[in-house]
Amino acid sequence: MSHDGQFGLTVIALIGSVFSPYYARARRKGLGDPFNFAAMNVALYGARGKRWAMTERGRHDLTRDDDTLRIGSSSMTWNANGLTIDIDEVGVPVPKRIRGQIRLHPSAIQPTAFALDDAGHHMWQPIAPLAAVDVHLTAPELTWKGHGYFDRNTGNGPLEDTFQHWHWSRASIAGSAKLFYDVTPRAGAPRQLALSVDGAGSARAIALPPPTVELPSTGWRIERATHSDAGSHARVISTLEDTPFYARSIVSSCIDGRPAVSMHESLNLDRFRSPIVQAMLPFRMPRRARQSAG
Repeated sequence: MSHDGQFGLTVIALIGSVFSPYYARARRKGLGDPFNFAAMNVALYGARGKRWAMTERGRHDLTRDDDTLRIGSSSMTWNANGLTIDIDEVGVPVPKRIRGQIRLHPSAIQPTAFALDDAGHHMWQPIAPLAAVDVHLTAPELTWKGHGYFDRNTGNGPLEDTFQHWHWSRASIAGSAKLFYDVTPRAGAPRQLALSVDGAGSARAIALPPPTVELPSTGWRIERATHSDAGSHARVISTLEDTPFYARSIVSSCIDGRPAVSMHESLNLDRFRSPIVQAMLPFRMPRRARQSAG
């Protein structure tokens, strides 16, 4: 998010794209090579409107090494100064270009990965819970500075087979990040991760997380919930993404007696696995897979 709150940007690199209908179809046929289903998802928000891109690429448009991941014409590069993201994507359903560079400068690296399920098949690592961000876009022409976050999720199976739904949020408060991950699995008890990460990258569990507070459902009737101190008020400032199975929102609450503004997401995987939703996905996630010259 920009410091003035006027702009937001999310970039997600996906290998074995968990939301890909093409990958799901290939797995059913025994052809589920994750490297053949990759995408650089870019979502830009602001007063000038929203742009969204999520073009899926094949194995021949994916390259990676220890420092760089390239998917199509976009890339992520890690070095001593942080993460550099070069974007060159075309939006859908309106084909507007998103091109430019984002630099993310972590205050510190948080090294621990946390299990989201009892078996440890799905892991989450908040790598840089506190970071400064510089955004320089040429399409649209836009430059701003703000604060950001960098994490990664890994897994060895479809999300919808393990989870029913989850809520996730991240807020920056007084030099620390407050992270909440509330997961409802298909089997076993719900799992709640509540972390406080300081500016040095040290993470500690929040022994008594603030109570769960229900938020208004989205237009697609996706339920939302967050954490806020007892007796305080939580509300949705803005809904950035409202889809049949996923919502991304900006939420205000109170944590440790302080006002907090969080980036928040809710994911409903029962909705995601429904045939109707699966049939809708290609309209937001086109596939452009280059074939091998050999």
